[in-house]
Amino acid sequence: MKRLFGGEESRATAIWLWSVAALVFAMVVVGGVTRLTGSGLSITEWKPIMGAIPPMNAADWAEAFEKYRAIPQYEQVNAGMTLGEFKGIFWWEWAHRFLGRLIGLAFALPFAVLLLMRRIPRRLIGRCVALLALGGLQGLIGWWMVSSGLSERVDVAPERLTVHLGLALLIFGGLIWTGLEAWNGEENSRSPSGWSWGAGLLLAAVFLQCLLGGLVAGAKAGFVYTDWPLMNGAVFPPVEWGAGALAFLHDQGLVQFNHRVWAYVLLAAGTGYAVQAWRWRLAEGLGASAFVLAAALWLQAALGIVTLMHAVPLWLGALHQAGAALVLAVATVNLWLVRRSQPRLFISGPRSRGL
Repeated sequence: MKRLFGGEESRATAIWLWSVAALVFAMVVVGGVTRLTGSGLSITEWKPIMGAIPPMNAADWAEAFEKYRAIPQYEQVNAGMTLGEFKGIFWWEWAHRFLGRLIGLAFALPFAVLLLMRRIPRRLIGRCVALLALGGLQGLIGWWMVSSGLSERVDVAPERLTVHLGLALLIFGGLIWTGLEAWNGEENSRSPSGWSWGAGLLLAAVFLQCLLGGLVAGAKAGFVYTDWPLMNGAVFPPVEWGAGALAFLHDQGLVQFNHRVWAYVLLAAGTGYAVQAWRWRLAEGLGASAFVLAAALWLQAALGIVTLMHAVPLWLGALHQAGAALVLAVATVNLWLVRRSQPRLFISGPRSRGL
């Protein structure tokens, strides 16, 4: 294996990128726990450097608690909270932010070393720089999200939480994809096939469903209408349309309805994709990846139903968020495999008419 800049593969680069992806996955899960425990507003300041050091003595804890007691969430939701209870939510938010700092270091330092050692293929350097920039932007968006709940609200704005989650998943998918590129080397130039478009649309649909799930989380919509398949005995819930288009972001019933319906669309599309892959006897593992994706979609949907019907207990809520990231990872790998193999077009017909 060649180690110079150019079109060669680099296993060291791939392992580094996938290791960072694992940290991002952990951060997504911890972020879900932070949200479910109501911990996200427990740290009311953004200190990218000094904020890495938690309160070290009684005076520090008293100061941090006093700042939290000044925001609406304490006054309207957690009035009377003890210092011990405050520490319980503080540590989740601190862990979430610490993971963000750790990810920054885990990306930037090896990137600099591998770059100096010329272990990163030239074609991937720009992508790595873009991922680093997105990571920095994610820190800013995280504070933009938290700041929405410090003055007039008792929680963060759902749309800001969704942007924060969406960018995390975008970085997660980008790390997986770039790692695959580094591990396998440069591909030959090929024109997109019908299968590429299908796999790409599936990935986009999975990403959209993750965003809709972010809105459900931000609006706390998982705690209402906990029956299934109906919503309090009705197909469509009552919606407060006085807010206009903002109802699609804030109304609990509408937000949950959209998340449910898109899940059904995804299940139908993913199942149809897998059936077509079986009928065509796709080579190079594509049929297997299609079935893995379909199975992941069905498992995630079942987990979502169980989570909803149990009114989102902490462990199920965290597991459902982890499942969303894993489904996105599977859909990303599936698209990468399709684009690398470029199987025949949908319109060409199965290899065997007897199937």
